[in-house]
Amino acid sequence: MSTTVTAETFLTTAIELATANVLKQGGPFGAVVVTADGQAFEGVNRVTANHDPTAHAEVTAIRTACAALGTFDLSGATLYTSCEPCPMCLASALWARVGDVVFAADHHDAASVGFDDAVFYDYFENADRDRLMPVRKLERPATGTLDVLQPFNTWNSLETRIDY
Repeated sequence: MSTTVTAETFLTTAIELATANVLKQGGPFGAVVVTADGQAFEGVNRVTANHDPTAHAEVTAIRTACAALGTFDLSGATLYTSCEPCPMCLASALWARVGDVVFAADHHDAASVGFDDAVFYDYFENADRDRLMPVRKLERPATGTLDVLQPFNTWNSLETRIDY
């Protein structure tokens, strides 16, 4: 990153994107993915506008960057976001191999205005998380045609697969 373009500059952009997005029926969140070579890709929260609970600013910025670059691997990139990413956005950044994340406001700031994602953080830290949303593995019957490993076996045998 050049000395004239700083983390504060990208955070300012993310905050400006978030503020403008509020006036476009979007949520108050903005993000910028900056690649190692300095290319910047923006995203804003479109959850309510698009009826898409996964359309968080960080996810839309990652999607925009990956589509424009023709890759799913953002190694070396930095994700700048107007607010601390939720667990879904952090997981998305991990899957995209983002190098680091820099945020402005934290999740307590977001909670103070009604965006409380504490239940999601609690889910991963709580042994009693099944009360919120049960997640279970279906035990394989001793006999039957359910081959749960079929997709993986097919993947492993495919010479043209693209590892990730």
